[in-house]
Amino acid sequence: MSRIFLTLGAVNAFLCVVLGAFGAHGLKQRLSAEMLVVYQTGVQYHFYHALGLVAVGLMLLHYPASKPMRLSGWLMLAGIVLFSVSLYALSLTGMRGLGAITPLGGVAFLSAWAMLAYGAWVEK
Repeated sequence: MSRIFLTLGAVNAFLCVVLGAFGAHGLKQRLSAEMLVVYQTGVQYHFYHALGLVAVGLMLLHYPASKPMRLSGWLMLAGIVLFSVSLYALSLTGMRGLGAITPLGGVAFLSAWAMLAYGAWVEK
């Protein structure tokens, strides 16, 4: 399971660099300043949680049977999809309704970090 989260973290970090560069160079002239900030917020949180996935993978090397840590990784991945991808889509399409999905991703991120802390606390 550790290898899955290490791989997911590395792939997502790669995507963050690609998406960040695309935003900085390819979207600067196409998006309003407001929508560019929305896009960059998506990239920023995506990158934090790509690193979080790597942290989960590393912790699972030490505690391979930890259910809270595995759940944390899946919640981080769900948060990336719900939070960051919804912000990418919102900024690129202007469809404000997509913003309703974003808070669900935020809850997933918060839950992921809480589960990681819980797992680190209870594992022996």
